[in-house]
Order: sequence, then structure tokens, then C-alpha cells
Amino acid sequence: MSVDFPNIRHMRVFVETVRTGSVSLAAERCSLSQPAATQAIGRLEADIGAPLLVRRARKFTVTPCGALFVRRVETALDHLHQGARASLRGPREGSAKRRPYDRLVTSAQLRTLIAVANAGSFTVAARTLDLAQPTVHRAARSLEEIAGVPFFQATGSGVELTTAAMAFVLGAKLAQAEIRQGIEEIGKELGEDLGTFNLGSLPLARTSIVPRAVHALISSTQGVQVRVVDGRYPELLRSLREGDLDCLIGALRDPPPADDVTQEPLFLDELAIVAHPSHPLAGRKGLTLDDTLAYPWVAPPKSTPAGTYLFETLRIDQQPTTPVRVVSSSLVMLRGILAEGHYISIISRHQISIEESDGHIVPLDVSLTNSSRTIGLTYRSNWRPTDTQMLFMKHLRAYGVAAHT
Repeated sequence: MSVDFPNIRHMRVFVETVRTGSVSLAAERCSLSQPAATQAIGRLEADIGAPLLVRRARKFTVTPCGALFVRRVETALDHLHQGARASLRGPREGSAKRRPYDRLVTSAQLRTLIAVANAGSFTVAARTLDLAQPTVHRAARSLEEIAGVPFFQATGSGVELTTAAMAFVLGAKLAQAEIRQGIEEIGKELGEDLGTFNLGSLPLARTSIVPRAVHALISSTQGVQVRVVDGRYPELLRSLREGDLDCLIGALRDPPPADDVTQEPLFLDELAIVAHPSHPLAGRKGLTLDDTLAYPWVAPPKSTPAGTYLFETLRIDQQPTTPVRVVSSSLVMLRGILAEGHYISIISRHQISIEESDGHIVPLDVSLTNSSRTIGLTYRSNWRPTDTQMLFMKHLRAYGVAAHT
């Protein structure tokens, strides 16, 4: 049993039983017989590995585990509903006449859809799910029939999801993340110190903030894991919005990147123009940007905050002869190439704190105006962290603020 998506009908029966206090009423609302509804609850409890309901005085009440799980299930089912509604919008789908189909889909279909979306191929998705390719293809096509709108479009290298499918995938992934959190909360209620925090880390935070926060969490828990994902901001933001990541830490964006995320400031960080300690400009006072233009530059990509400042504020690419010879966002690459010659770059002063203290990189005495940027946390606006996730967020906040004091 894959606990990322327990049987959806079983979860609906569970929610309705909690709402009504009656399996009979829950069965009626879910179009099941009472024995089938009772069996559904038993199977869900077996899948989850915890009692969710108890019968007292001819009425069902939730256990502590059930109280935790029902909140997550209700939210997950709402994500599926909103995803189905969003997939039916638009002139091609005739959304005004179609009803959301989320109550008709199965867990197997959702797992298949997510796997195909991630892989871009039925064949690769089948390998991921450890299923035969025809089985995956049938599940995907049956979901498409239930939705009543095109979900898949063949390409030369595999398959692409339509706009409608991507809307439903978003709901499915957020539902999957919610269920995962519910499973982890039940585990903690049962005395299991388990769970995973999925953190997207941008360059600045990797040097000290994230390592210290990770160590603090691991030191105070037994089985919790932290999954740190490095990458470009657009990809990390997408993973965050889809529920694959719990939080991002790094430079915040102005304006905010999307309506469904919240940005929480931690501190202001200043940029610095840097070089190797052996550079001819190292140690000189009162330098200007013009003094650096005779040397080759290693520039961060334009899409990064430092790159935006370099290209849009300093306008380094509008010089008669641009000094930019290398473009890279890798600190390892920067450290290596600065050591090879008289190169210059621009980067967060905090990001090179270790390299500076070790004597590998030094800031040059070039005054930069309006170079500060806000460093902080980004998370989904409707995200409800577990207790373990809140603890890790507390560490991130504490070490983030301490890094700038």
C-alpha cells in the first residue's frame, strides 16, 4: 500500500463519518451500503496503521490520530476538487456545463497522473511505479475519459500534459503533500519520531544557515530527515507551489512571484565586488567600478538578484567593451576561477563568509549603492506545517537572523 494516496473513497467515508458521527449516514452520502462503509473505514485504518474512529453509545467519535488525520484529508480532498474545477476552465472545455469529476477518480489514477507528469513519458512513469506500461497507459486514459477533457498530447520524445491536466496535477500533488503530512503527524502521535522536511535552498543560505538549522533539528530528533534541494529559483518555486518542497530559503523577490506563496523576511544582505587575495586591486582603498573594468568578470546569471543588480543597476554589459567573460551561479566555480587569474565578481558578502575567513576570496573596496536584498523564507500561503516542520522553521529563522547580527 502506498500511503501517499490511500483509497480516496475510503477517505471520503472517513470524513463523512466524522462529520455525521454515523456510518449509516456516511454510507448514504458516499452511495455505499453500510457494511461497505464500515469495511472502508477498517481498510483505511489498516493502511494508515492507526485507529481513527471508536464507537461509543451508538455513535462514532474520532481518536487522537483520527482528529489529526481528518483535517489533512479534508484539505486534500479540497485540493482535488479545486484542481478538477481549474482543469475544466476555458473555452475548449466548456467549463460552465461540466461538473468537477474529483469524486470519480481513484488513487491509482492520481499516482499515474503524477508519475507521467514528472517523467514526461508513459514508459518512464511505468518504471517509476513498477507497473507494466499498458497498465499505466490504461489508468491515464481512463482518468482522461472521466475528466472529459484532453489530458495528454503525444510528442516525439514522450507525452506532454495539457493545460487542463497540469491544473489537476497541481491539485493532486498538493493533496499528496497534505496526506504525507497527516501520516507523519499520526506517526508522531504514536511515538514515532519520523518525518521529512523538503527544503529548497538558494545559494546564500547554503553556507551556514541551512547547515546549522539541519544540525539543530537532527540533534533534537531521532528519525527525522531533511531533504535539501539546490536549483534555480524558477524550478524551486514550481516545486514549492506543487507541494514537492515545503519551504524555500534565500533572496526574496520583489514583487512576490505568485499569489499563492508567502514571503517572510529574515534580514537584509549586501552585495560585494570580490576577487582573489592576490588580485592587484585587493587591499586598495577608494576603488570605483571603472577600476574593475580592465579585468575579466565572472558574472552571476541575470535571473539572480546579484545578476539583476550587475546588469540592470550597474549596467556592466553596456560598457564599450563588456568585461563579462564567464557567467556562473556556482560558488565552487567562482572560488576556483578567482584563484586562476585576476578575475572579479559580485556576490553576497554573507555567501562568501567561509571563503573570506579562509583567505580564498576578499571583498574589494568598491562602494555599491542600493545593493541590499532581503533574505527570507518562502512557503505556500495555505501551508500548515507539522510540529516537526515548525521546529525546523524555528531553527531556520533563528540561524537566519543570527547570521546577520
